[in-house]
Amino acid sequence: MPHITAPLAQSARSTASTSKRLLAGRVVSAVPILFMTFDGGVKLFNIAPVVDASRQLGYAVSLAPAIGILALVCTAIYAIPRTSVLGAILLTGYLGGATASQVRIGAGVFPVFFPVMIGALVWGGLFLRESRLAALLPSRS
Repeated sequence: MPHITAPLAQSARSTASTSKRLLAGRVVSAVPILFMTFDGGVKLFNIAPVVDASRQLGYAVSLAPAIGILALVCTAIYAIPRTSVLGAILLTGYLGGATASQVRIGAGVFPVFFPVMIGALVWGGLFLRESRLAALLPSRS
């Protein structure tokens, strides 16, 4: 009966591998979710760092709450498993705008690179937790 138990063992390994991949995806996805929740949340209030950053980037301070709501909505859409791909696309646009804003004012390397890094975590986490995305990439056989 070894031929019967071998597929079961392989199935168990596959399930364990999928489970580890899903957990890794959730952990990686938690980083941008937490950051974007914090970032969107602080924009709802006109605290000094938000006011200073808005002025430095050339945006009206009155736009900060709307930008914060946009960030929170995009993040919520990303955090919900059924809408996570749409959320990743929306966050990519949001973070692209953040990168462009930093480039426009001539910010240093870190302020320009940071939204790119968050975007990479968004897609990396999604790739790990959403098996359908792997089917879109060419196989390595």
